[in-house]
Amino acid sequence: MSEGIPCLWMRGGSSKAAIFLETDLPRDPRARDALLLRIMGSPDPRQIDGIGGGDPLSSKVAILSPPSRNDADLDYLFLQVFVDQPRISAAQPCGNILAAVGPAAIERGLVAAQMGETALRIHMRNTGEIALAHIQTPGGRVVYDGDAHIDGVPGTHAPVRLMFENIAGTVCGAVLPSGQAVDVIDGVECTLIDHGMPVVVLRAADLGLTGYERPDELEGMAEVKTRLEAIRLQAGPLMGLGDVAASSVPKMALVAPAIGGGVIATRSFIPHRVHSGIGVLAAVSVAAACVIPDSTAYGLAALPSDGCFRVEHPSGQTEILLDHTGADIRSAGFLRTARKLMDGHVFS
Repeated sequence: MSEGIPCLWMRGGSSKAAIFLETDLPRDPRARDALLLRIMGSPDPRQIDGIGGGDPLSSKVAILSPPSRNDADLDYLFLQVFVDQPRISAAQPCGNILAAVGPAAIERGLVAAQMGETALRIHMRNTGEIALAHIQTPGGRVVYDGDAHIDGVPGTHAPVRLMFENIAGTVCGAVLPSGQAVDVIDGVECTLIDHGMPVVVLRAADLGLTGYERPDELEGMAEVKTRLEAIRLQAGPLMGLGDVAASSVPKMALVAPAIGGGVIATRSFIPHRVHSGIGVLAAVSVAAACVIPDSTAYGLAALPSDGCFRVEHPSGQTEILLDHTGADIRSAGFLRTARKLMDGHVFS
């Protein structure tokens, strides 16, 4: 398009996304995706001809629209734009960008802000589930300044609380889609779990790793990455996802005993690049695995008494709240922050 398209560029959690109203994009999904690839600058490792940052964490899109169901205040579709491939995936939601959705919807006038705090029910179109977001709106306006800090993001910002009641098995149809706490794939024990995000949880030690390697070290381990991808491709059908060669799920999470006072340590692949932290919905799935007896995470986890699961990752810790009795998880949530970075028009 020669004319600019209204766009909010926002940080949500430890990711960044271009946020659009659905009415500002082509209705045909193929035309829409072709446009978004041009906007983000894919495929190119640097995304030099677009606004993407050359990293999966900054090559994301959120599309907002009025609610399509009576129990929601707005709809949110998340799209992962691949950096070095001409592909866009709607296979999974994004909990980090979810933190920016409520503020963006208020900024764009999709919903009205309340005095003090605004509670929004967000329909996540990727999974069909509802997230309850609490946005700080003193004086009826979104604020981004505050005292909340999350690891992986410098400084402090206004908190965004996000809670879910029905995210178990939203993508795969069951928390343990294979029906087992452990499956053995290529001689490696794996827990295939979907409690927020489809994830394959493996013990780092079973791959000859400590689980505390730096992301750049893991990026350079071609044999490890090849082995993980072979496991992932076999896990896809077992999780009811079919052929996942071109899919962004399942994610891969290596786990080890916590060393920083948390519940468990992780190294996450999303799925081919190493995450500098861990996606929050992937962290929910890892936390859920920690309470399932016989899972690959269960024997390594230092379970908390207060329901706050601090999942360690290369950038620090992500706090996941689980309301559970044993393996029975009633609800899950987490705290994120968001910030508006740019409001204007983007060109393709």
